[in-house]
Amino acid sequence: MTDILFLVGRLLFGGLFLYNGINHFLNFSTTRGYTAYKGVPMPDVSTALSGVWLVVSGASVVAGFRPEIGLMMIALFLLVVTPMMHNYWAAHDPTARMGEFISFTKNFAMLGAALALLAVPRPWPMSLG
Repeated sequence: MTDILFLVGRLLFGGLFLYNGINHFLNFSTTRGYTAYKGVPMPDVSTALSGVWLVVSGASVVAGFRPEIGLMMIALFLLVVTPMMHNYWAAHDPTARMGEFISFTKNFAMLGAALALLAVPRPWPMSLG
């Protein structure tokens, strides 16, 4: 039963990053616009690179193939992107500030999950690794 629970958790966690990476390309114009709005340099390139980064890291966790690399990529992504994209302290509107704060704290919770998963011995059950 623990192997099944671990697999489901892995699919949900890695799948979130995989989905969002794919979404960067399916909704490139919108994602690029939000990236530009947040003041990220070279929004076209940044959106494409972050999309690839998310697809690779999420797929690694989902498949269990070299998950330590995928998890380190996720951790690095969250450390860099979270303060840039969810800078709640700069929002003037209280509702926007709350939304950004919620996204900020959720991302740091996911960072904690990625770090915790790095401690799980490999190879993972039911994985390609």
